[in-house]
Amino acid sequence: MVTITQVAEQKIRELMAEEKDVIGLRVYVRGGGCNGYQYGMAIARDNEADDIVLEQFGVRLVVDPESAQYLAGAEIDYVDDIMKSGFSIFN
Repeated sequence: MVTITQVAEQKIRELMAEEKDVIGLRVYVRGGGCNGYQYGMAIARDNEADDIVLEQFGVRLVVDPESAQYLAGAEIDYVDDIMKSGFSIFN
């Protein structure tokens, strides 16, 4: 459903190492108004019973069922260049 690049995986591990009681990275979609859908990510400390939990490179991604339909085939990367640095979701 969702894939992550090795660069993103390394950055996720760095972020998770700084936190306590982390189970993974929550990836979600919100909005749908004039600006369209927006992707979001947050540290996941727990998961709901209906969440989808994926694991790649030993990193867990937690996705709620509603967001899952919009994230099918998406790739998470970490970009660090002159213009910006941060996670990007390509779908």
